[in-house]
Amino acid sequence: MPTCGEHLVKLLEAYGVETIFGIPGVHTVELYRGLEATNIRHVTPRHEQGAGFMADGYARSCGKPGVCFIITGPGMTNIATAMGQAYADSIPMLVISSVNDTSHLGMGQGRLHELPSQRNLIAGVAAFSHTLLYPGQLPEVLARAFAVFTSARPRPVHIEIPLDVITARMEGPAKAWTLPSRPAPDPTLIAEAAKLLAAAKSPLIIAGGGACDAAQGLQKLAEKLDAPVFTTINGKGVLPPGHSLALAGNLGMEVAQDELAQSDVVLAIGTEFGETEMYPEARPIHIKGKLIRIDIDPLQLVNQLQADIALFADSALAVQALNDALGKHDAKGGKGEARAAALRRKVVAGLWPACTIHGRLLAAITRALPDVVIAGDQTEPVYAANQTYEAPRPRSYFNSSTGYGTLGYGLPAAIGAKLGQPARPSVCLIGDGGLQFSLPELASAVEAQVPVAVVIWNNTGYGEIKAYMRDRQIPEIGVDIYTPDFVTIAKGLGCEAARPADMATLHDELVKSAKRKVPTIIEIRSGESLARELGR
Repeated sequence: MPTCGEHLVKLLEAYGVETIFGIPGVHTVELYRGLEATNIRHVTPRHEQGAGFMADGYARSCGKPGVCFIITGPGMTNIATAMGQAYADSIPMLVISSVNDTSHLGMGQGRLHELPSQRNLIAGVAAFSHTLLYPGQLPEVLARAFAVFTSARPRPVHIEIPLDVITARMEGPAKAWTLPSRPAPDPTLIAEAAKLLAAAKSPLIIAGGGACDAAQGLQKLAEKLDAPVFTTINGKGVLPPGHSLALAGNLGMEVAQDELAQSDVVLAIGTEFGETEMYPEARPIHIKGKLIRIDIDPLQLVNQLQADIALFADSALAVQALNDALGKHDAKGGKGEARAAALRRKVVAGLWPACTIHGRLLAAITRALPDVVIAGDQTEPVYAANQTYEAPRPRSYFNSSTGYGTLGYGLPAAIGAKLGQPARPSVCLIGDGGLQFSLPELASAVEAQVPVAVVIWNNTGYGEIKAYMRDRQIPEIGVDIYTPDFVTIAKGLGCEAARPADMATLHDELVKSAKRKVPTIIEIRSGESLARELGR
């Protein structure tokens, strides 16, 4: 009979897991015993936080849960930050860790990697955390995890397995359980919502990350209603680039708030109206018209803004039901396109200079690498691009400037994104400060032969925080950090690297990056020739 650890990897394969991110340790080696007999690929990050960010980027790009094998104690404290980012942004992540023998749990005897309670530590950044006390529980607990990922609001799940349980023998086949379907909307509420939308004179749609799987139906719905569509950062791509109903900016902008106030019906799909979307300043949101909310999490439907109609449902099923209920309703020729065009002009007119510079940078990236997936960090280009960038399709643009807000996310997330979508080019957009949080993960990508383009905006410090301090007349302490030679370091780690001096060279380096088998570091230094060309 196989051990629990061997049975686990077979079960993961049965659920369609193709990649595991992990760093083997003495407490997890038994999880690896059966891995060679599967088709699952193992990728070794250089830090458990990197493993979590890779799993996050993987999940965002392909929609399947990212899976991690993590050791007891320090492995869990290291990955907790990555789980926090995934929890905040509703990303499916399965973290499987070891824990001390069942007879040692909670005893405080100074065992290797011992914590008073890993489950208590991790509970705040997981949909649930479970200690497997008996090997026969594994199929049921794993099925619960995948039920969260496929049928509920996706968030990290943690399963810890004591050392003596990992090696215990298991009976039975490694067979995936039948998972519950996604919740369908209440037909009565759909009829009420359709009636409101059909009668609306100036409807508005707000699409968040929870609307990614509803993109096709959402475009049809928006066109049927002649309703402008505002997308959050994680919702970018639900409308194709250049669509006449697509809006720009963020809900904290005065022009966006004016549009909200003038809309008689607002349809919000898969969004929590998070303040971290609002840049540079968060403002309370007031909706004067009717509000229809669609969300797979019933608690979100009673959070922050009170809905007139609250639809607890999967976004794709709800949007399809609304389209069916509206039938041949056609509001085309109304004011929607004109409203969208006017708001886009107002947003562009009010943008700060960095948005123009980095808008050109993003345009250069998409010209060189069509259908690109961009994973961003907390950095000036990302904050700027958040306002106007149009992603080629859903699951193509995400970053850590929202939600939990972690530095060092961009590089490992871009590596994970490439592994999740190997046929698409992957770009990391990051600053010099953020990159120093996760620089060793370049070695992971070289080892795994993952070709990502790492575009560094180097302003030799924590530029965004420095500006924030300056605006508030706070002494600029701790933000002018030592910045190493990234090109030299990257080459030493086995990467390709360049510091392009003009747009033509930037284009060539981006094109070449997608054809290589290792990362390509492209450094742009603020104030030097390429940065000046982007600013013209």
